[in-house]
Amino acid sequence: MVSDLTSLETELKEFIISTLALEDITASEIESEAPLFGTGLGLDSVDALELGVGLQKRFGVKLDPKDDSTRQHFRSVRSLAQLVSERRTAI
Repeated sequence: MVSDLTSLETELKEFIISTLALEDITASEIESEAPLFGTGLGLDSVDALELGVGLQKRFGVKLDPKDDSTRQHFRSVRSLAQLVSERRTAI
């Protein structure tokens, strides 16, 4: 299960890079626990919207922007991986 989560984290890092067309960073340079916004990867609200749409298309994960927990899911790659893992299992 841990290796599944680790491979999902790697997949999500590559997904973030390709979805947001980040050119100056590789998946191995993104720390799983680093914040995605602000001082971490430096993403903004437009990036969050693009990632949300991409997550729905690629992984079938729907997010409610009005739900307070959505912000927590976007905290880091690890929290996104946990969300995708839980929601995939629920399908």
